[in-house]
Amino acid sequence: MAVETYYYDNRIVRNFAFATTLWGFVGILVGIIVAIQLFIPELNLGIAYTTFGRLRPLHTNAVIFAFAGNAIFMGVYYSLQRLCKARMYSDILSKLHFWGWQLIIVCAALTLVLGYTTGKEYAELEWPVDILITLVWVIFTINLFGTIFKRRERHMYVAIWFYIATVITIAVLHLVNSVEIPVTALKSYPVYAGVQDALTQWWYGHNAVGFFLTTPFLGLMYYFLPKAANRPVFSYRLSIVHFWALIFIYIWTGPHHLLYTALPDWAQSLGTVFSVMLIAPSWGGMLNGLLTLRGAWDRVREDPILKFMVVAVTAYGMATFEGPMLAVKSINALSHYTDWTIAHVHIGALGWVGFLTFGVIYWLIPRLYGTTLYSRSLANVHFWVGTLGILFYAVPMYWAGVTQGLMWKQFTADGFLQYPNFLETVLQIVPMYIIRALGGVFYFGGMFVMLYNVVKTVKQGSLIPEEKAEAPALEAAHADEGKPAFWHRWIESRPVQFLVATTVLILIGGIFELIPTYMIKSNIPTIASVKPYTPLELQGRDLYVREGCYNCHSQMIRPFRSETERYGEYSKAGEFVYDHPFQWGSKRTGPDLHRVGGKYPDAWHYNHMIEPRSMSPGSLMPPYPWLASSTLDTSTTVAKIEAMQWLGVPYQDGYAQIANRDLQRQGEQIAARLKESGIEAESTTELIALIAYLQRLGTDISVKGDGFTLSEVK
Repeated sequence: MAVETYYYDNRIVRNFAFATTLWGFVGILVGIIVAIQLFIPELNLGIAYTTFGRLRPLHTNAVIFAFAGNAIFMGVYYSLQRLCKARMYSDILSKLHFWGWQLIIVCAALTLVLGYTTGKEYAELEWPVDILITLVWVIFTINLFGTIFKRRERHMYVAIWFYIATVITIAVLHLVNSVEIPVTALKSYPVYAGVQDALTQWWYGHNAVGFFLTTPFLGLMYYFLPKAANRPVFSYRLSIVHFWALIFIYIWTGPHHLLYTALPDWAQSLGTVFSVMLIAPSWGGMLNGLLTLRGAWDRVREDPILKFMVVAVTAYGMATFEGPMLAVKSINALSHYTDWTIAHVHIGALGWVGFLTFGVIYWLIPRLYGTTLYSRSLANVHFWVGTLGILFYAVPMYWAGVTQGLMWKQFTADGFLQYPNFLETVLQIVPMYIIRALGGVFYFGGMFVMLYNVVKTVKQGSLIPEEKAEAPALEAAHADEGKPAFWHRWIESRPVQFLVATTVLILIGGIFELIPTYMIKSNIPTIASVKPYTPLELQGRDLYVREGCYNCHSQMIRPFRSETERYGEYSKAGEFVYDHPFQWGSKRTGPDLHRVGGKYPDAWHYNHMIEPRSMSPGSLMPPYPWLASSTLDTSTTVAKIEAMQWLGVPYQDGYAQIANRDLQRQGEQIAARLKESGIEAESTTELIALIAYLQRLGTDISVKGDGFTLSEVK
């Protein structure tokens, strides 16, 4: 049998490992800053670029796409070459992938801080960056499949199954959710509106977690955990059930983010049912990982790498049990919009993704540099400091979340809200925010210990850029031995058929959930009294999105007595038909704003934006003084109105050309009302536009007698 000599490319693995470490520091540091801003609003610094609303998306994108993204590519480029017994398909594509991904991260950081955002959680990046993401993902896909096609190992190991599912599903999610109409060089509107946009976004959002923060890291778990433990995976058949059940069920679960909202009940129910079902494959994967260590628990006590991996897999099990539980309507009614969800997300981010990444780095770097880890003791210090960081983060947030949920729903014996002032519920949990920030500092400190350990490890070794390997020639490796095999072995040796089967499974859920919502008009009934935004309100809405107000405020009143008593009539699907993008929100650090229109005079909003504490003593909201001095850019009005018309918003033909006339008139009316209240304000400022938008919210329907008048539905 002929044997071929080839060389693994370790440079690309080294590059992604260093990038993972760098962006991990950036992501966690920004996370600590925004955590402190929640109880020390002065840290917003009173300037546009450092507010919570702009930094929070920077934090989430840095952790998900910069830190976790580079970690994925680090692990994939190392493991894929060895599992396929082949060098990566193209060194040029590898380099283009690496530098292209770093360019995306830099573009994301700059645009988000400057306020260029779509306002859609985990998909905030504007259309030019979306195009760049697509191009770089295509490069990665070609490189991955090119390597698989030239492999010297006939059967694809389980880790490769998860890599394939990741590549195809992320491509589908990104392409569907990012369909948008460019308005300017860095501004776009999604083609979906209201309910459709919400469903599409959370179909994307939850599955971005599922197929960017779960499936690729499961692939890394299936490769690096057995390697670190020097033991085979516990069960091959369990890995088969785990994989196929997970990718089929996961894609259905997005609607559980929209329970009790204006989303049709059938979609909510589907999300709940499949979310509960998701426990089975998720725990199958967790048990497969933990039971791989059977008989090796003495080593776990000694080896810091295995400690990181065990806690990571355990955190995966915790998060994937809690997620389905939070999708149960009775539990979701308490947890949604609270810090409980934040705690849940960070068990996955800090525990599962973070700790697995640290374990892989500690295992990988010594092998890339032909040496041993500089200090196992320091790795143990990192483990315990990081574990304390997770506990100090998660426990206070669970406490805060339950406290919030209960306070929001509490009534007195006389039937009145116990805490009618939303601010009371915020100030009650400030101590929890302080402890949470301390947890972030612990976690961040552990990463400094890792950095020192890794740097010393690198210095005592030397990079092996081209690692020599030998394997049977390609033809011999693919020869059919003619032996009977387990049925799944057939598809494991056929990457094209495997890709097709995976694609079909992940498309089924999306098709069944999204198409009826788009195609069946009765699913989203319209309301005759709901009219398009005026030009000034549209500009104000874009400012609301730019400043990231959706990070703290929801615009979705659920049909609970506690919410209708606090905010007003519950939200109807037909009220959002002109909302591109939707602004329902996912966290209430501040009160819901859907019925804020007309609730306060213009002067209240003006003073509240300049200095929130002047209107709400003790408020933790940052001030926005620049809005009162910045002139509204009306040069974009024509393009925005025309884009909305293209999307089906019923402005009159030719209205775009005269829209600024109406914009000016409405601005002057608001300025005049402010003057009556003793406030001198220019009618052309951004703050005037934002006030116009806030005063419009929730005013399109009338509430008569015992509720909403059905005669207004057409």
